[in-house]
Amino acid sequence: MIALVAALDLMLQTNSGFHPNQKVDATTLHKKVLVGYQGWFRAGGDGGTEWDHWNRDWSTPPRTNKLDWITFEMWPDVSDYTNKYPVAGFTGPGGAQAYLFSSQDQSTVDLHFDWMEEYGIDGVVVQRFVTQTPPDNIQSWKTNVLLHVRAAANRTGRAFMIQYDMSGANTNTLFSQLTNDWICLVDNLHITQDPRYLHHNGKPVLMIFGFYPERFSGTALPKQIIAWFKTNATYGVTLIGSGWWDWRASATGDWTNVYRSFHGYCPWNTGNCYYAGTNKFAYTAYWAQDLAAATNAGMFYLPQVYPGFSWNNLKHLPPGTSKIPRLGGDFLWKQFNAVANLGVDMCYVGMFDEVDEGTAIFKVSNTPPGQGYFVTYEGLPADWYLRLTAEGSKVISGERPNSQSIPISP
Repeated sequence: MIALVAALDLMLQTNSGFHPNQKVDATTLHKKVLVGYQGWFRAGGDGGTEWDHWNRDWSTPPRTNKLDWITFEMWPDVSDYTNKYPVAGFTGPGGAQAYLFSSQDQSTVDLHFDWMEEYGIDGVVVQRFVTQTPPDNIQSWKTNVLLHVRAAANRTGRAFMIQYDMSGANTNTLFSQLTNDWICLVDNLHITQDPRYLHHNGKPVLMIFGFYPERFSGTALPKQIIAWFKTNATYGVTLIGSGWWDWRASATGDWTNVYRSFHGYCPWNTGNCYYAGTNKFAYTAYWAQDLAAATNAGMFYLPQVYPGFSWNNLKHLPPGTSKIPRLGGDFLWKQFNAVANLGVDMCYVGMFDEVDEGTAIFKVSNTPPGQGYFVTYEGLPADWYLRLTAEGSKVISGERPNSQSIPISP
């Protein structure tokens, strides 16, 4: 298998080619707006039979008599996809067959990166779940998606980096799974040698998500993980920690030291909101104090923003129960405005393709199948949030003046 990976690596460098006009500076986090990329969707017929992350019973497609199996909240607009897969029992306007995509297809990832290049989005933070890093991690389908991302990033001149998600991982094996997988990616895929892999301060950037006190029995394991990734002579990185948004104000005991021991910190803000009248808005008032605390600790601060939220299908909730409305994009724009007001020139948008929790910014259908409940962009163009993210990127990087209201129209 290693020989196959080496061949793929060589192919990337010779045949697919590194984009001759690389548009994004992959040597620094500064002036970057990066989007989280799940890449975890599969469809029956993509080389397997699973419908991973579209429904709970992965071996069969969602069916109208089993709507409780559906786990996603937004139906993607699949008009532009080369490969798309019919979903039994689901129809669009006029009774037309409804389709979904698979992240396993290179053409799917290529299309997503084409959109990023077209709209001026800098690159992606590729999600890699610790629970999906078995001993045969090089052969896993998630690694196939990573290779697709790598090829697409080189073709379009985007940047990419990896984020490990520790959610659900066994703490008894967490350290070995994290370090062994990273060693494998560095040694066998040469991932950090790729010119499109994002670096900062001379080292490859790696984010690790899941630093919540309740997930650990103490601070020994988090400290062990942080120390290894920061100091290892061969595999060391510029390490961004991510997790608890209230890390500064509510951490106690030795956890106050843990949260100040990364190279940078990204508080996960999705779901954190407040009411202004009858509308919900993302809570960002604490960011200025966070930035000061991070700076005092010698860390950089990476704010995380999101366009809205909903996970009714995922959590078996009545329609609309968990929804944080997007307010036509104003919910997201106020966060871009807040980042720019901080004077911070980097930002993480969660997420590009996360339809399970209703946080996607890619093209979503306003006319989804009527056989289920799906959140839409409420008549706004399918590319509205791609355009909005692009404008937010310009504000954060200083290419255009900051503004409290959205500076473009649909």
